[in-house]
Amino acid sequence: MGSSDQSGNSFPPGMPPSVQAQGEISVETFVSDPGLAIRLRQVAGESGLQRPIRHPRVQKSGLALAGHFYGVVPTRVQVLGETELSYLDALDPGVRGVAARGFFSLGLSCVIVTSNHTPPRALLTAAEATGTPLFVSPSRSSRTINAVHAVLDDRLAPQAKLHGVLVDVFGVGLLLLGKSGIGKSECALELVLRGHRLVADDVVLCDWRPPGMVFGAPADLLRHHIEVRGLGVLNVKALFGVTSVRERKRIDVVVRLADWDETTEYDRLGLEEKFYTILNAPIRELSVPVRPGRDMGSILEIAARNELLRRAGTNSSREFKDRLEQQLVTRAAIDEPDAALESVPDASSPSSPETEEDTAERPSWAAMAERAAGLNESSAWIPIRPIRKGDDE
Repeated sequence: MGSSDQSGNSFPPGMPPSVQAQGEISVETFVSDPGLAIRLRQVAGESGLQRPIRHPRVQKSGLALAGHFYGVVPTRVQVLGETELSYLDALDPGVRGVAARGFFSLGLSCVIVTSNHTPPRALLTAAEATGTPLFVSPSRSSRTINAVHAVLDDRLAPQAKLHGVLVDVFGVGLLLLGKSGIGKSECALELVLRGHRLVADDVVLCDWRPPGMVFGAPADLLRHHIEVRGLGVLNVKALFGVTSVRERKRIDVVVRLADWDETTEYDRLGLEEKFYTILNAPIRELSVPVRPGRDMGSILEIAARNELLRRAGTNSSREFKDRLEQQLVTRAAIDEPDAALESVPDASSPSSPETEEDTAERPSWAAMAERAAGLNESSAWIPIRPIRKGDDE
């Protein structure tokens, strides 16, 4: 069940309240949509076909038939299944009429009865009296709801328009952003030459889909076309075939192209996590400097391959960081015995007065050797007694 704001407008599960479904469609447009996988038969309320539908999710308000109207959103498609119809059948005719009139008096966009059940006369009378479109679906509630969601998600999805280029590289949607003339279209053309697919050039139409994905598509006028300075507008589909274009793709990574600046500190390890927000959905962002001599096609291919590796659970940058930290810890443990050896005074230097307590705390030569041998497999680290004159005799 979705959340709602103070005005009663509800939102689909997973959609932030600030990302609302924009626009509306009429009931007549909805039931005649060619993408609707079920065929709805209207049985009452023909006068209300121009009522708006403003929410992409349906609502099953069985409690509304019992007189509990809290939470009912009139601009959502209402579905009555076998459970709701069996409840109405169990009521007395007079009570059934009161329940139907109360439900249809809420100004509903439309009501769908599923499983090809014939609606009770009380529903037909109330729908006709209030001008509420009442339909019968031949499918069960689950299939009817899925079919309605598929259409409304597409028609009422929140949308945004961006200036950029969207390409499909190894199944990863790369959205190229940057100032005009930075080379976004040239990068896309290079990727198409390498066997990848163009989705949109110059204008990318973005729409939000639950549970938080953003898809990009081209504008109708620019579909399959790309502009290259010096060559003009090219038809990629005509030049390279149908496998070189794609109609729609999810945006997985945003690549921001920028001019190379010697004074700018670029991320060299890949540990910095930046996100670009589209329709309140955070998408991982990469900043790639551009300068003559850089093979941008190869760099973008590697960015896509690295994204696939991250999805598989392998983060090369973090693994390198962990290895580096482990090596530093190991080196610190190796270097610690050296500090202990340096603390032992030279036998040739004049000794300072020692107390009994200092002598007790000083580690013995054998103890230091055993400690060093335990930390290092190499015998070169084991302290050796200096050879004195007469030892070899």
